[in-house]
Amino acid sequence: MSLSLKKEIEALVGPSFRMLDRWRMKGIGSPRLLIHEASTDIKELLDVSADLNYCNVELRPQGIIIRFRSRLETYGLIIPYYRLAFYQNGTSWSFHSEGLFLKVTSTLASEANDRFKMTLLQQKQLCLGDYGPAAMMN
Repeated sequence: MSLSLKKEIEALVGPSFRMLDRWRMKGIGSPRLLIHEASTDIKELLDVSADLNYCNVELRPQGIIIRFRSRLETYGLIIPYYRLAFYQNGTSWSFHSEGLFLKVTSTLASEANDRFKMTLLQQKQLCLGDYGPAAMMN
């Protein structure tokens, strides 16, 4: 990864958490997630291969990075918290941002999923503070 790309990513979602913060949060990565639906732009990248498509989510102080592979290339969807819409429907999760979306299901037990989901929502609330959707309703 080039230095300019790394700086651009860090400007959007912040640098990676320090090791002590990762430990306190009990990890910053999601379980392995199976992609079962995606927006057109992402679907074109995924349809190159006939394999099942997986992704994982990395938490950052100001957003998330959703990484997925297609053939030999690794792609990342960089989403700041203020642009992230997260939905859950049963065991399926949906990440939306500026017309792009990924719908995923986890391949692991629900306890790991619930812990990651709560950490994600807590980080989003910490980042947005008084400017999140809950504050707008008051």
